[in-house]
Amino acid sequence: MLAGVTLKAFLRDTSGATSIEYALIASGISIAILGTVTIVGGKVLAMFTTVKDALN
Repeated sequence: MLAGVTLKAFLRDTSGATSIEYALIASGISIAILGTVTIVGGKVLAMFTTVKDALN
């Protein structure tokens, strides 16, 4: 009987939901930053290569 009460209390407890939501938000932001850096990094590399070739 005690396990049934504990399981019900566990299922009603939402205190960990906030930390999970924050973790999902942080991972989404990290993915967005990684994608942006990848795209911009390629363009910056191409720009510096063009400048290097023009100086040679």
